[in-house]
Amino acid sequence: MGVMLILGFSTPLLLAGQSKSISKYFTTSDGVKLHYLEAGSGPTLVLVPGWTMPAWIWQPQLEYFAGNYRVVALDPRGQGQSEKPGTGYHSTRRAQDIWELLKHVDGGPVVLTGWSLAVQEVMVCATEFGSELINAIVLVDHPVNLNQDVSERIAAERIQKLQLDRSSWTRSFIEAIHQTPQSKMYFDSLTKDVLAVPTNAAAMMIANIHFVGPNDLRPMVSSLGKPVLFIYSSLDWAAEAAEEVRETWPEAPVEIIDQTSHTVFRDRPQEFNRVLESFMEGL
Repeated sequence: MGVMLILGFSTPLLLAGQSKSISKYFTTSDGVKLHYLEAGSGPTLVLVPGWTMPAWIWQPQLEYFAGNYRVVALDPRGQGQSEKPGTGYHSTRRAQDIWELLKHVDGGPVVLTGWSLAVQEVMVCATEFGSELINAIVLVDHPVNLNQDVSERIAAERIQKLQLDRSSWTRSFIEAIHQTPQSKMYFDSLTKDVLAVPTNAAAMMIANIHFVGPNDLRPMVSSLGKPVLFIYSSLDWAAEAAEEVRETWPEAPVEIIDQTSHTVFRDRPQEFNRVLESFMEGL
């Protein structure tokens, strides 16, 4: 297992601060070397990023929670500094990668957090591979039940853009999912890492979100038997998704963070961290 202490500006991890994180690797059961970042000590918080995004996008959370928690942020296969194989992008395999990470870090029952695409994968992890290593789940800015017509339209557009105009479309997409201004260095670094994901892998992930599924996560959430926190951005579709959650599970905590786009934890990190910390303290 390779270990590297991150001390300089050789990685975008330190764009937002100077806290020390450790870069580590483990190998999955199908032989893929996956990378993750680790900081702090204490109860374990695991963070999984969304479609094509790198682990370091969770930097504000790595910095903040390292004071009282052990924080682990995964680069899913094909993303960030993890290996980029030609296969293994089905939600079940990527969920198994998360499960194998939980066993590898051996941090006791963890608070497992998934954002966007990772909401689907975190739920598959908990339901297909068991929840004994999970204390609670946090689902960030993804519907629990995708509208199929809307979903297919989004998928078709994105798969087409990936093939015809990937570079410029990717930069526009990244800027659009942020509401709070970010530095050019941040956007340049994030764009570079997203573009490093093989196009076929990126397209397959989209297909998994919108066509392969599971698209309706409600049965999984209902049968989970673990505390679940839902955090949403203030986008219109997110507000509608939050209302559906409130109607379906009135007892579940649901938070909408104002003045945020899809990267809710980067747009207003202090508010996001406060919501997440309050949830974890109440477990």
